[in-house]
Amino acid sequence: MKVSKEQMAENRERILDVAAQLFREKGFDGIGVADLMKSAGLTHGGFYGHFASKDDLMAQATERALQRLRAAWAAMAQEAEDAGRDPLATLEAAYLSPRHRDAPGHGCLLAALGSDAARQGPAVRQAVTEGVRAQVEGLAALVPGRPKAARRQRALADYASLVGAMVLARAVDDPALSDEILQATAAALRVHAGNAGNAG
Repeated sequence: MKVSKEQMAENRERILDVAAQLFREKGFDGIGVADLMKSAGLTHGGFYGHFASKDDLMAQATERALQRLRAAWAAMAQEAEDAGRDPLATLEAAYLSPRHRDAPGHGCLLAALGSDAARQGPAVRQAVTEGVRAQVEGLAALVPGRPKAARRQRALADYASLVGAMVLARAVDDPALSDEILQATAAALRVHAGNAGNAG
């Protein structure tokens, strides 16, 4: 039975969403095409009607996950601003939360797959590079005052701190140490923000 263009488009979206989640949960090499397609409720044979290869899917799923994170961050920042809260501090607190730590399949792709992505081909690396650039630009726009170069520097440092803290918090098997890593990083970012504000 021939599948309509609309159904093909829906199936492709479903595959991308499932892949973006499962890659973050299991790693790029932790799940194969057959299991991905099964999780999406589709047959393995239909995969190549949507993607040239698993690498192609990995790159597109990476791009999808990073775009979704940017959209979520923009919405959260706007909501915080509308409520009179500091949007950057709000984003950082949400990122460094146990909730984010405990749900890697729905969180930051870089915290889940950063070291994995570094070993992948050019398409995945390019998707990560563009995603990082966009995330840093978004964060820099939330840094108050200060010249553009200083805002970008703070955004880069904060983003690296967030991702690194989440990687460590997920890697250790001691829940108290994991919480401590998140809390210490959040405290350091608040101090950094205060010092930067005093310097500006």
